[in-house]
Amino acid sequence: MSKSVQAIALQDPDASVVADARQLYFALQAPSADAATRAQARVHLAHRLAQARALPNELPALDDAAALERWMLECVAKTGEEYQQYLAARKQGAPRRYFGNRSHALYFLQAVAPTKLVDGAWLYGLLPRWNDVGLHGLIQTYLEELGDGVPEKNHVALYRHLLATHGCDQWQHLDDEHFVQGTIQLCLASETDHFLPEVIGYNLGYEQLPLHLLISAYELNELGIDPYYFTLHVTIDNAAAGHARKAVQSLQQVCPAAGGARDFHRRVADGYRLNELGASTLSVIASFNLQHELVRILQAKAAVGKHMHSNYCRIGGRTVNDWLAHPDRIPAFLSQLESAGWIRRGEPAEHSRFWRLIHGDRAEMFGVFSEYEQQVLRDWIATPADCASVASRRPALHVVPHRARRHAFESPPIAAHERVAHLDPARGVIRRHRNEDADRDFSRELRALEERLAALDSKPAMMQMLIPLMSPAHHHTPAGLMATRIFRTLFA
Repeated sequence: MSKSVQAIALQDPDASVVADARQLYFALQAPSADAATRAQARVHLAHRLAQARALPNELPALDDAAALERWMLECVAKTGEEYQQYLAARKQGAPRRYFGNRSHALYFLQAVAPTKLVDGAWLYGLLPRWNDVGLHGLIQTYLEELGDGVPEKNHVALYRHLLATHGCDQWQHLDDEHFVQGTIQLCLASETDHFLPEVIGYNLGYEQLPLHLLISAYELNELGIDPYYFTLHVTIDNAAAGHARKAVQSLQQVCPAAGGARDFHRRVADGYRLNELGASTLSVIASFNLQHELVRILQAKAAVGKHMHSNYCRIGGRTVNDWLAHPDRIPAFLSQLESAGWIRRGEPAEHSRFWRLIHGDRAEMFGVFSEYEQQVLRDWIATPADCASVASRRPALHVVPHRARRHAFESPPIAAHERVAHLDPARGVIRRHRNEDADRDFSRELRALEERLAALDSKPAMMQMLIPLMSPAHHHTPAGLMATRIFRTLFA
């Protein structure tokens, strides 16, 4: 760690000079973060580490390999036992623990998007050290987060598809707390050279199997939402041979000699506690209020809709444009729609005239509301006005078969040299054999990447070219996926 960064890390910078998480999140996702943004990331990360140090440390002595192993196994055993208790309670008729209705579940998917859409990012900064055997377990973890370049297993590609499928891809409006975890991951990715122990500690915490992952997957499936993104993490993070195991092994392999071990372990513990900052899964779930979410959606629509209605129809003595011109009147507008019979609360949405205006191919406002927004309205209408803001937690009957996921993506484009190439053991480079018929199938970008790689004559040069394409901002793109597949071949 440089002296300047060390000085920052030893104090808690004034929050006023630390970029807000949301702003920095998007700045770090730019194609190439400039020096000022990276300096901002270091300050921001130091600020978050100072916050994390104030939290309890639940880790065992990190210099005791046996204790660390017991801790990991005890964590997974506790999670498993609590999940079995949950399942037993559900079998006895207990309601869903997390999601009151489908819109609640979709709200959750959207609210955690800033974190899920940079999944694995904290490990990206290790790629330039691909030749360091001690880091191989962590680099393998990153490659697996990227699905080894296969779209159907790339975590970010999976989540982007999940959001788009349900009209939940308008998450940029979320407040700062929702961006804290994603920004921490991007800061660690950007500044790994300065914060390697913290990266290892963060990874140790993130890759342990949490109870909420199991319950979320179970209840999403009940509500007809494909849980594959979540079930994939249940299997890949396992403590037997998965990411949880690799996290523990990597900590032990990278720890310096006795002279520097104490400071290293202290910083690992700080990185571990970074996982506790910002909005959590449980706090996001608890924050859902059906009435408030519907009002927020209608207020956002009002910015455009206040000029789009005729004055023919009046509700409660006002035109629709007049209601929409004042966002603070939206709750009263909804009440007037109920009073006028346009909305019949506590009944199926189809019984309401207002619903029929927005839903269906021939609806007068077809396309105005996304699938998610329609779901919120549907659940709000179906909930009696005198009930709690979240509808009944009875299990939904519709279940999406897991096999439906297989057709979510097209097969990944495999470049010509990937199909027939092999490593030259003497030089560690790819020997290129052209397949002109296959080559014509690839986009110009992928062909250009092929040609640039073919012009290189060494493995290090190829790795250097591939790494930027595997960044959090790019790895889920066609070029990033292809770069990941080639990197995996060279890295193996």
